[in-house]
Amino acid sequence: MSEPGAGASAAAFFDLDKTLIEGASGLHFARAAFKAGVVSRRRLLSDLWANLQFRLRGSTDAKADAVRERLLEEMRGVRQLDLARLGPDVLAGLLPSVYPQMLKVAWKHQDAGRRAYIVTAASRELAELLARVLVLDGGVGTAYEVREGRYTGRLEGPFTYRDGKAEALRSMADREGIDLAASYAYSDSESDLPMLRAVGHPVAVNPDAELERIARAEGWEVMRFDKLARRLRIAAAVAAVGVVGGGGGYLAARLPSGQARRRIRMRAPRLG
Repeated sequence: MSEPGAGASAAAFFDLDKTLIEGASGLHFARAAFKAGVVSRRRLLSDLWANLQFRLRGSTDAKADAVRERLLEEMRGVRQLDLARLGPDVLAGLLPSVYPQMLKVAWKHQDAGRRAYIVTAASRELAELLARVLVLDGGVGTAYEVREGRYTGRLEGPFTYRDGKAEALRSMADREGIDLAASYAYSDSESDLPMLRAVGHPVAVNPDAELERIARAEGWEVMRFDKLARRLRIAAAVAAVGVVGGGGGYLAARLPSGQARRRIRMRAPRLG
């Protein structure tokens, strides 16, 4: 990475999945929800497989739209408190997956006088929680409407994916007095081109094929450290879980028996 220079009114914006962390943040939510008894063993295994596919192939607009619609439907009527209580377990999975290289980049920007933000299509609550723990300046994510302590199944603002992510970034810049021309943005995905092009210094991190092609053509900085060996370890771990799950085993034992529970069928494809 090139050395960041000082910029008092500038900021650095970091995509979450496969940029700031390995894989999909939704997977860690699914694991926490499984432990709490709100998703099934079958759903967890499906999410593990979806995460592996995302790590190796990336995501698409169609998948992102499907995830958004499914989440809106499945969150309707769910208590905000119940999902908030998953936070400690979600963090327990997320924090070991943070790329130390990217955290150092974020802190270097702060030391140079720039604010550092997470910008993701995952929930605003997750973005803000992770930002606090990582000592960043804030998080921008998808806001889900809450009435009388329960989710309504509607969005409260833009879905922070593709153009929606850039829209949220510009709104923040207007509120906070951020000079986007002097700012940086980091992402792995072609879907984040609107965000990357909204700033003066776009950086491709572990880019998918299309983003890498564009970054090379436009002379953007490219960072790559997501190695094949790491991907193979993840594939082996998922395969091992699949073998155990096929015979009942550990995951079946974790399901609460005789306990009524509402299964919130959260999927883990990339949300950004």
